Amino acid sequence: MAILLLLLPLLVSAVYGDEKAFIGVNIGTDLSDMPSPTQVVALLKAQNVWHVRLYDADRAMLLALANTGIQVTISVPNEQLLGIGQSNATAANWVARNVIAHVPATNITAIAVGSEVLTALPNAAPVLVSALKLIHSALVASNLDSQIKVSTPHSSSIILDSFPPSQAFFNRSWDPVMVPLLKFLQSTGSYLMLNVYPYYDYMQSNGVIPLDYALFRPLPPNKEAVDANTLLHYTNVFDAIVDAAYFSMSYLNITNVPIVVTESGWPSKGDSSEPDATVDNANTYNSNLIKHVINNTGTPKHPGIAVSTYIYELYNEDLRPSPLSEKNWGLFDANGTPVYILHLTAAGTVFANDTTNQTFCVAKDGADPKMLQAALDWACGPGKVDCSPLLQGQPCYEPDNVVSHSTYAFNAYFQQMGKSTGTCDFKGVATISTTDPMIGAGHGSCIFPGSFGKNGTITNGTSLAPSSNDTSLGCPTQYFYRSCLFTTSVIIGAFLMTAVFL
Repeated sequence: MAILLLLLPLLVSAVYGDEKAFIGVNIGTDLSDMPSPTQVVALLKAQNVWHVRLYDADRAMLLALANTGIQVTISVPNEQLLGIGQSNATAANWVARNVIAHVPATNITAIAVGSEVLTALPNAAPVLVSALKLIHSALVASNLDSQIKVSTPHSSSIILDSFPPSQAFFNRSWDPVMVPLLKFLQSTGSYLMLNVYPYYDYMQSNGVIPLDYALFRPLPPNKEAVDANTLLHYTNVFDAIVDAAYFSMSYLNITNVPIVVTESGWPSKGDSSEPDATVDNANTYNSNLIKHVINNTGTPKHPGIAVSTYIYELYNEDLRPSPLSEKNWGLFDANGTPVYILHLTAAGTVFANDTTNQTFCVAKDGADPKMLQAALDWACGPGKVDCSPLLQGQPCYEPDNVVSHSTYAFNAYFQQMGKSTGTCDFKGVATISTTDPMIGAGHGSCIFPGSFGKNGTITNGTSLAPSSNDTSLGCPTQYFYRSCLFTTSVIIGAFLMTAVFL
């Protein structure tokens, strides 16, 4: 066994040593106000995120990701696992509908078949390996198997006696599944997907695991955990769990399957029984995790070997069930505002872009056109927004529709009011977004207040506010355009709506 332990890092390094680790993000959708796929992709681009994992294979999301270069892991939901695992035709149809229909425009690089099946849906465990094989066979038939890997995410709880890592092993009751599964991953050049949550290990340790050890905070040498069998020093829980998985595979004679961490994170808020679910701890954990991964630090057992990791998760999911922490794992709120600013400074680093001040006010998707029109009338009247750029022949006239015109007016008002609370509502038909409304909107030479012009200079939203003695109220009554006819009567009516929309 000692010889095997010495050879293990060499075997893994020989196969995967040249790969560079990446940080990705999981995109959950249990939000009461889920951003549109276009808004999600805009946020990903703004944050330099080039790897995402979806919990399904949503068509609209895959279409929005097309031609972006973002690498996408799609998923077979647990509820579809039994059907796919028992039918070659069902698996082939799933691949045809969710993969072949989207590649190569959408850069699908992996398929996660189920999620934590052994612990969350054990009755489906007997067909898990079959489902992986049938999905893979469908990819082979379409010559896509070399670019799209097939695996299944596991909870780290399937590892028993995880410390010291060199003595860890998978729950033996799952050997009938794990042995053929690992052989499949080995034969197809795929990787073990593992969900690693030091937060839960810390919470369940009853004080045995120090908080600093869970958060990647520096420890004095005498506080580091040492594996007595290998004499390797562990400075954080994350590395210890990943190495425990490597050792667990080695006991099943699998020594060249790499690990990708499909979920890891820390909640920013919890209930009274979760005192360490705080913004500061979440920021510390995720910031340190990102730096640890992208530096190709590897683990004590496999230094320099990539452990690519997907942060859980992009958005806070307010529809998740209790406890409170379940709703607060996200890096962003639904409107794209960061929950906290990560401690990352390197230019171009994933999630290092502070979008706090890059916010805009836009018309809400699906808003009633009549309500939009009424709010537009108010913004261009009592709201004192200069709406002359929206008139026919002016730079912001196209696209000529109430959604586009109201977005311009709402955003101008929001910017000139200093983005203060309550200035982007308009009786529920407007919402805050971090997506620049100029992006992909076909506005030509129009520049939205607060947006970046073609020369990269941000426009001053406050310059659009008319002076207090400007009798035009920002909307000359002699101007007409199809989406909104401004007359004296409209402006008088708009004054009457002041109390409604302020």
